[in-house]
Amino acid sequence: QVQLVESGGGLVQAGGSLRLSCAASGRTLSGYGMGWFRQAPGKEREFVAGISRSGASTDYINSVKGRFTISRDNAKNTMYLQMNSLKPEDTAVYYCAASLVLGSHTILTRTTNYPFWGQGTQVTVSS
Repeated sequence: QVQLVESGGGLVQAGGSLRLSCAASGRTLSGYGMGWFRQAPGKEREFVAGISRSGASTDYINSVKGRFTISRDNAKNTMYLQMNSLKPEDTAVYYCAASLVLGSHTILTRTTNYPFWGQGTQVTVSS
């Protein structure tokens, strides 16, 4: 089993930055593809960014491309999401997720692909 804990959320003004972290325990993350998802009130949980198990491949939804950067440090068993130029529409609870993958460049984008989830961290962007 993998336990995931997010941190780094908070309240920020539009245009500001936050860095989310996802720390894992229970297993080394080197065999896991990972992703960040978010859920705003009244909306479904959506994929934000994903990263392959090596970190060599990444993917983003269009609305965050050029503003968000996903990365990982397998030695520290931690994944990150650097969020710049934040907008009010980025307000949501952000979740990290992990899943064992076979391919070294595999990126999973569906919530149903991921069996392991963190508890979420709130990000609020004021206008």
